[in-house]
Amino acid sequence: MRRLFTFLLLGVLLASCGSARKRARQARASAVHVAAGTPETHAGPEAPRGGPHAPEVLAKAEAVVETALSFAGVKYRYGGTTRKGMDCSGLLYVSFQQHEIPVPRVSSQMAAAARPIELATLRKGDLLFFSTRKKGKNINHVGLVVEVRNGGDIRFIHSTTSRGVIVSSLNEGYWNYAFVSAARIL
Repeated sequence: MRRLFTFLLLGVLLASCGSARKRARQARASAVHVAAGTPETHAGPEAPRGGPHAPEVLAKAEAVVETALSFAGVKYRYGGTTRKGMDCSGLLYVSFQQHEIPVPRVSSQMAAAARPIELATLRKGDLLFFSTRKKGKNINHVGLVVEVRNGGDIRFIHSTTSRGVIVSSLNEGYWNYAFVSAARIL
């Protein structure tokens, strides 16, 4: 029993949604840039009904983003899904669930379940996945795009271990360095 408890505790610590780095690293030589409003093209059966820019899809994405923004300032709590505290995947899990959109609870599982997209096609409500560990590119952090500004500044909401639920920019050195992929649920 003790061995099982130790194994579970180790698993929880390794799967943490928060950042394991103490300081931000220098940004890569080339920053991530995207053109705002670039349409995504879909072909085949995986394309959602009405397309990704249908008014009902955009309205649902807007509602999810507004729900996530309502949690701004909530402190970080590993495994949390309430206003008393939440982690990054808990924030997104609750935000999508409140609009009856099922998503996995863990950031790496969200990445596996979502449809990968190019940065040039990002829009409000899309997901950004990160690896905040020093070694490897295993996804352990997720954010929700809240705005794509002209000039390619991508703003996203997420929960950090140090500051709780905040809005950050993908152009910030730390997040640009840790970025792994983008995906779409809606």
